Amino acid sequence: MSAVAEPLVVAVPKGRILDEALPIIRAAGIVPEADFGDESSRKLRFATNHPHISLIRVRSFDVATFVAFGAAHLGIAGNDVLMEFDYADIYAPLDLGIGKCRLSIAQVATAGSQLDLDRLSHVRIATKYPNITSKWFAEHGIQAECVKLNGAMELAPALGLCPRIVDLVSTGSTLRANGLTEVKTIVEISSRLIVNRTALKVRPAEIGGWIERFRGAVTAAQSAA
Repeated sequence: MSAVAEPLVVAVPKGRILDEALPIIRAAGIVPEADFGDESSRKLRFATNHPHISLIRVRSFDVATFVAFGAAHLGIAGNDVLMEFDYADIYAPLDLGIGKCRLSIAQVATAGSQLDLDRLSHVRIATKYPNITSKWFAEHGIQAECVKLNGAMELAPALGLCPRIVDLVSTGSTLRANGLTEVKTIVEISSRLIVNRTALKVRPAEIGGWIERFRGAVTAAQSAA
């Protein structure tokens, strides 16, 4: 794959998903500089083994924004982020099969483990996914009043802010530790390779080639599992 004048920028999320994504990124042929693995480093942009390719490490919600507006050409983002923002300029050609969890509704455990949709006409929900949440409830004929929180979601019911929350759930241990129970799954979540549509049109051979490299890396990882 020949170098091009304009650098190729790949946006990756900080945290747990990055730990799962790194083996795939390396298997696709992109190896970040040593500082990338240094937890004390304050750098946000990192060189790789390809002189014209760099990685930027940003918050998971911001990956989609960088790619949608063309500041990054490729990225890795959960389909929760893609559904929440629904950017028209993002193409998600590949499910990487990592970062698996679910976006679910939870409520105080003493209220039971069921959500009776037939008895609800209005709900107040704490979430950082107001668009997904309001759309899901609207599809069930229920008006959702979403209170936007970016963290500590589990505190909302205990402190009387909202009787229910919508949040990512993996094992459910955080919910149980805070007296909540999962009552409904809205959507299963995994991380996707995402691409800026304009960049793909302008540089189809190069970016298309990297999509196929990632596809091969995912296929190899799944075969070895």
